[in-house]
Amino acid sequence: MTNDERAVRRLVRDRYADAASDGCCGGAETSCCGGGDSGSDASGTDGDADRIAREIGYDDESLETVEGEANLGLGCGNPTAIADLEPGETVLDLGSGGGFDCFLAAREVGPEGRVIGVDMTPEMIEKARANAGENDAGNVSFRLGEIEHLPVADTTVDVIISNCVVNLSPAKDQVFEEAYRVLRPGGRLAITDPVRIDSLPDGVRGDPGSLAGCISGAESPETITTLLEAAGFVDISVELDPDSREVIDEWHDEYDLGGSLLSARIEAEKPAE
Repeated sequence: MTNDERAVRRLVRDRYADAASDGCCGGAETSCCGGGDSGSDASGTDGDADRIAREIGYDDESLETVEGEANLGLGCGNPTAIADLEPGETVLDLGSGGGFDCFLAAREVGPEGRVIGVDMTPEMIEKARANAGENDAGNVSFRLGEIEHLPVADTTVDVIISNCVVNLSPAKDQVFEEAYRVLRPGGRLAITDPVRIDSLPDGVRGDPGSLAGCISGAESPETITTLLEAAGFVDISVELDPDSREVIDEWHDEYDLGGSLLSARIEAEKPAE
């Protein structure tokens, strides 16, 4: 790992530790992947967190079903809506945060299924485990770890979900290689992540806060496709969500993103043996 990669990880970890502890990103100009500015109410009950969740694809039933402070308003889509989860499946959530998507996935896979959340921020893991208790989610567990080095055994997962997290990694190729490793043959990837469809404003690429805010680390759909192919995935789809522009354009208070980023539904499969 290079010094630059270590610096990126420290920055992201610190930003999301603030989000877990304070429900915001420490007053930074850049939001935590849609988490709002320092005045946002990201408690998961009312305010910006619920508003953002509705704008990116969650319905009222989902918001009302999950108890506690699992919804931090940090996503850019609804991966459980595209994952086509089945009862009894094992699901892995990359960058699980407060556990919101894990608890929604647990409803779909039922008591015979299992959901594993992985997050590199101890504060998020602590919050997620507390939320699991409030949701009586006995089939959900949370593990501390990096998505580039998943604490998950080979070929043990049916479906991988993730919400606005892969862009934060300085080693996306390794993320997809790890995803491929832990999936069973025939397993599938169903994630939502911002992608870059136009040049970012001057200054954004080199701005550390913009990287931690899910902006400058976004890749083009073509790059995402190439990385997935290199990892071994097939049946790859990167579907842009044009309705996400309004939400994403609010992610930075200083720069006008001008539609340079959109949320994408990214799906792929590991070949069946």
